[in-house]
Parts: sequence; structure tokens; C-alpha cells
Amino acid sequence: MSTSVQWQGLDEFREWLRSLPVEAPREAEKIIQGEANAAAFAIRSRYPSRTGNLRDHVTVQRRVSRQGVVSYVVKNTAKHAAIFEYGTQARHTKIGASRGSMPPGHVFLPVILQRRRTMFLLLKDLLVRFGFTQVFGDA
Repeated sequence: MSTSVQWQGLDEFREWLRSLPVEAPREAEKIIQGEANAAAFAIRSRYPSRTGNLRDHVTVQRRVSRQGVVSYVVKNTAKHAAIFEYGTQARHTKIGASRGSMPPGHVFLPVILQRRRTMFLLLKDLLVRFGFTQVFGDA
């Protein structure tokens, strides 16, 4: 059994991509950076204010791949960030004394998912504005 793929209009598509304005990637990066910063701000504001350690360790990092692809990474480098986000099971000592459990905080991931969805919608609008006639899919 053999399978083949035939592209129609690929050369025209490549030429169209080359003719896109220089502003398109710049605007896309601004959208991505803005949503990453908005996510970091929202996460910081939702963490409890007891010590501020969780809030102080939320960072936004810009990364550029070898191919020149730019991305932004939001992360929390606090040692206990995962424990706060996901919670813990009940703990007991050897003699059976309960040390309790920690309920999950559910702060980081819901904010990231919400801001990523917003970012995709903004990027979709950007593509339509720069001439794409059909942009499919949602986040």
C-alpha cells in the first residue's frame, strides 16, 4: 500500500509568507509577551500573602531557539510551588500521629490556561488582519 501527498499552491503559499509585512512577527511577539506578563501578574496576585515567597519566584523568561523562534516561559522557581499547586496527601508518623494534608491551591495552571486561550484568540485575529482568509481551531 502506498500513500502520496500532493501540495497544490505550495509555491504561492511560500511566496505569500515571504511577502508578509515585517510587523507580523513583531506584533505576534508583543501579543505573546503581553499574555505571559499578564499571566505572571495574575498568578502573583492570587498567591496568599503570608510570606510572599511564592509571589517573589514567579518569572517570565524570553527564549529564542536556534531557528529564531521566540517563546516566553512563565514559571515559579520557589521550592514549594508544586506542593502548593497540587497539594499533599495526609501524612502520619510511625506511631500513627496525623500530620495532616495540604489541599491543592490551583492557582498557576488555571491562570496559564486562561491566558494561553486569550493569546491564541489574539494571534488568530492577527493572522486574519494580515490576510489569512480562514483560520481554524480554538485553544
